[in-house]
Amino acid sequence: MRLLLPVGVSFQSSIAEKPVMVLNSGTEELKSWKVFIGFQHSEILVSVDGAQVVDADDFPIRVGKNGTTITGYPNTDLKTAIETAADFTQIQANVDITGTQFGMKTGTPMPKTIHLANDGFKCPAAKRQLTKTKFMPRQYGDLSLTYDVLQAYEGYYQAQVTMDNFHPLGRLDHWNLTWEWMRGEFIYTMRGAYTHKKDSSDCIYGPQGQYYQSFDFTPVMNCERKPIIADLPAERVNDDKVGKLPYCCRNGSLLPTIMNETQSRSIFQLQVQKMPPDLNRTAFYPPQRWKINGVLNPEYKCGPPIRIDPTEFSDTSGLAAKSYAVASWQVTCNITKPKPKQNRCCVSFSAYYADAAVPCPTCACGCDDDLVHDSKCDPDGAALPIPPESLLVPFANRTTKTKAWAALKHRTLPKKLPCPDNCGVSINWHVNTDYKSGWTARMTLFNWEADPFQARAEGLLYKRVDTGLTYLNGIVNGTNPASDPSVPGKQQSVISFLKKHTPGINVAAGDGFPTRVVFNGEECALPTEYPKRSGVARRSSGGFVVAVVVGIVSFVLVTDRLG
Repeated sequence: MRLLLPVGVSFQSSIAEKPVMVLNSGTEELKSWKVFIGFQHSEILVSVDGAQVVDADDFPIRVGKNGTTITGYPNTDLKTAIETAADFTQIQANVDITGTQFGMKTGTPMPKTIHLANDGFKCPAAKRQLTKTKFMPRQYGDLSLTYDVLQAYEGYYQAQVTMDNFHPLGRLDHWNLTWEWMRGEFIYTMRGAYTHKKDSSDCIYGPQGQYYQSFDFTPVMNCERKPIIADLPAERVNDDKVGKLPYCCRNGSLLPTIMNETQSRSIFQLQVQKMPPDLNRTAFYPPQRWKINGVLNPEYKCGPPIRIDPTEFSDTSGLAAKSYAVASWQVTCNITKPKPKQNRCCVSFSAYYADAAVPCPTCACGCDDDLVHDSKCDPDGAALPIPPESLLVPFANRTTKTKAWAALKHRTLPKKLPCPDNCGVSINWHVNTDYKSGWTARMTLFNWEADPFQARAEGLLYKRVDTGLTYLNGIVNGTNPASDPSVPGKQQSVISFLKKHTPGINVAAGDGFPTRVVFNGEECALPTEYPKRSGVARRSSGGFVVAVVVGIVSFVLVTDRLG
């Protein structure tokens, strides 16, 4: 004989405990109160304490999905707060309903509707209330950092740091995370990450060494008050000592969820050694003043850690059970708009109708203090028009070309030339064609740093892109380093536009150039002028407004007026 059990969701049962509170806050006494509850999960009522079910036999009572009405018992009438001096035992009834429900998936099993069934009363539709928590609710930000205490012992604890990237465009490459220990703690061991400085001397000669006199500080990872933590390379993912941790060892890459959801999280663990008077296993103080940055990535501003409800984890043994952290804190970080001359990328403009390109703004990503101090360049001078081919070489190699080109074009140069833009990434927007029904633009990315950018993107948007287009190489030496300039890493894409939705667009007057460019979540500095046919064409106040969002894999164009 075989026993077949129903396994469908609609047959799965669970215990339901549903408290109901009826409060008379009016000015008239409520006689023989009745409440209708619209159950919706095929509930079977086993007991009702504080009320009785109308038109029902003994328990268990199958209410199905039609709901049922309960009435007060033994407290049938609810007096007013006026005549009882707000005595809740007389103006409020509490009912505890216990039963079984079926077909529940996730969430709190709230009824479909609930209202007072007495004549003369009309109740608005019920709204699901937020669950009250002991601590602050989780906050939303571009980057969320969670500090979980997993295990607590006398004198130390095991913690886990989870980083989640929620920004649709922002990403981190080779991230570095730092914080400040406020109570003398130090990192004993780590898994999934490492500190740039592995040294225990600060502990040996500090208060930690005075307290832990017989302690072996040899395996200690870091004793700095402000450690700098970095992700492990991918080769360490299966390392028995420092790897074998979900979402670890990605060489510091944290991608947007729209590019790769599995690459938008990073996790590492650490053992924290505590100092008196915090040796009790329930004494926890998370580190403060969190900061995170990457290579040519947006600037993040992080708030203080806030205590939140303990993080929930799935059971590692595979059972349908949940485990919880001992204590949890959340740090929320948001991308900030760069201040003038503090960008990390910049944009140059060029066009088929102009013989000169408009380079990136002067000191767009900061100025070289030595050059400014020695008066070798003008940090406040406007960027000079240059021949378009000069955009292909480093700034140091442009001076000779620019001077020769200016002499050929009979252009006057200032005695002190403007300083370079000093940006690690620059983007050239070139208006390629302009015809009656549309126009095209060519966008080129230049990587002037040695570090490459790799996207590792997934999803429908990227599946048809060649593998080579997912990688932006770093700058390399020329064929003959002694005479040839360095060659930057390059990526290029051509974008076509139609004019049927933007009648009257004037591409040459400036409508064909973007007003905002974002690279990996970082807003780039733009020129203040457009390429010219004759004379100088200043920025037009109206026209075609374009925001360009640039990623390593794909060039995505967002327009305000394009259908």
